[in-house]
Amino acid sequence: MPYWPGYSSIPPSCRATYLDWLADGAKDPAINPGYMFLYFYGLERRFLVDSPSDDEKREILTEVQRLRDLFGSNHSVQRYLSDFIDLASLVLNDDDFKKPVFKSWTWDLPLSLKVTLGGMIANDIPLSSEWLLSWFLCHGEKRLRTPAHRCEDEFRALFCFKFDERYPKGLKVAKSKKHLKCSYRAASGEFTKDLPISANGRPVLDISGLTKPVTLAQAIADEAMDELDKLSRFLGRNPERKGSFEAHALLPTCLWDKFPSEQRQDLINWVKTHIEAGGLVPVREVFGRVGNEAAGKISKRQLTDVADALGSLGFGLAPDPRYGLRLPKADEPVVLFEWDGTWDAENASGAYRKALIEMALGAFIAQSDGHVSESEQRLLASRVSQVTDISDCERRLLKANLDWLLAVPADMATLRSRLKDVDSDQQTALRSAMIAIAHADGIIKTEEVAGIEKVYRILGLDPSTVYSDLHAGEVSDAPVRVKAAEPGAPGEAIPEDSSTSRSQLDPSRIAAIRSDTARVSSVLGQIFQSEPDGEPEPIAAVSPIAGLDAKCAALVRDVITKDYWSEGEFVDLAKRHGLMPLGALEAINEWSFATYDEALLDEHDGYDVTEDIAQALKTQFEKEVA
Repeated sequence: MPYWPGYSSIPPSCRATYLDWLADGAKDPAINPGYMFLYFYGLERRFLVDSPSDDEKREILTEVQRLRDLFGSNHSVQRYLSDFIDLASLVLNDDDFKKPVFKSWTWDLPLSLKVTLGGMIANDIPLSSEWLLSWFLCHGEKRLRTPAHRCEDEFRALFCFKFDERYPKGLKVAKSKKHLKCSYRAASGEFTKDLPISANGRPVLDISGLTKPVTLAQAIADEAMDELDKLSRFLGRNPERKGSFEAHALLPTCLWDKFPSEQRQDLINWVKTHIEAGGLVPVREVFGRVGNEAAGKISKRQLTDVADALGSLGFGLAPDPRYGLRLPKADEPVVLFEWDGTWDAENASGAYRKALIEMALGAFIAQSDGHVSESEQRLLASRVSQVTDISDCERRLLKANLDWLLAVPADMATLRSRLKDVDSDQQTALRSAMIAIAHADGIIKTEEVAGIEKVYRILGLDPSTVYSDLHAGEVSDAPVRVKAAEPGAPGEAIPEDSSTSRSQLDPSRIAAIRSDTARVSSVLGQIFQSEPDGEPEPIAAVSPIAGLDAKCAALVRDVITKDYWSEGEFVDLAKRHGLMPLGALEAINEWSFATYDEALLDEHDGYDVTEDIAQALKTQFEKEVA
């Protein structure tokens, strides 16, 4: 069957196939579309050349519409048959001709849209949101991103909402100086047909050269797509949860009534009840209520989705992965609290970041003896209220994080990386906080001393100064000894520092503390491993993948060599690259979501490698080699 078939030129076997298809009602969509076009050429000529009655023309129009639906996935069919349907609808003054259309199969605007919009502009009729959206979506120079396609209904609704806010009386468009001419070229290529066009007796204006309305529409569309980004990314990762409460919660609030969720009010009531009871809720229970049943380890992405859903209702969750120090484990609780969600974690104040580390250290010291006393809780809460240079939102979030830190086991492994870069001023503040908390309940216990010593070592301080700090009840502003003094040349003696009255500790108790330190340190070793001896840091290798460090990039290069990795294989591969498997998996998939809007490694009885992303990365690596 040739691309431009003619009944007289096709082989006899093709004619037989064509006649059989017609005899069967021309309804088999699996047939070569060339046979459908052969049939359409006859309908097209009958309508435009033979001038049948209007009733027959309507039958032809209906039949062509059926054929277009039958071959809905074929681009050529959609293009040529849609052009004919537009023209036939114009000739018959069909009601469908006067409705907005939201898709064009060519770079040119559909005839029905040109005629309707040109007539409205010629008669000074303002354009409604739907008509401008129709113009924009059918325009060849529109720019649409993923949210407009993945969230098509929501995008259209949001576009119309924003248009109506800006132009409550509609958009008046300046008139074009050109008039529209209609010349139809048959799909068969055998004839053309010119048709006169008018609207209410006036010539229809040609809108093809008008650009300002499309520019205005693009600006509205860009805003709408930006506001649907979170929903789009969520549905990209979880297409099966379209229509869920999580998806609903990520909608702009102006669309909540248009896309309602029965779960919304129930969840609001549930969260308020738990906040009144203190806010502590098992993290899996929160996931279940929101509609995201997490299995196994909770990922940063999953927790962020839940936090976004709660944030849309005016509630916060601590630890929020964007604002906290670590993620909750699957068997731990989280803290729910009232929160407007307007704070941007990327612009968090330095005072907030420092205070969060101080609260984490304070909670660690308070928990060292296995019990947090009321006086220790009050002291930590008072320090939250006394932090300066933070916003009200940051203070509320700091309080929620403190509540969580006191409710879960201490995790100094997380704090280790946070403590490496603190400056001397912050060291003094952290030391003061720890000493104050140790004194808060009036009893300084062995475990608390051991915990403080561990922190001092991380800070690069001499752990023996813990005892002098505890004895003083405060931290001196004088330089802290980091190395034992060596005898020097004799000279004038430095006078002893004058001091104020200090609280006294039982010397025998201090001796007991010293003797128990080694034992307690070994018990806490699982939580907080000793620092390795300092070594010069190697120069960081340059990563070939923007957004990933060199080790993860090297791992990715190996990962994309196969379509599937068993769990054991992936663990071994990650270790060969000097990476923790779970950490590497999360880092790679976080990067992949940010770059490609889906995960590179799909976790299911091992790890499936996403083919499209792998191919894109292989191409990138090949270019680098070339």
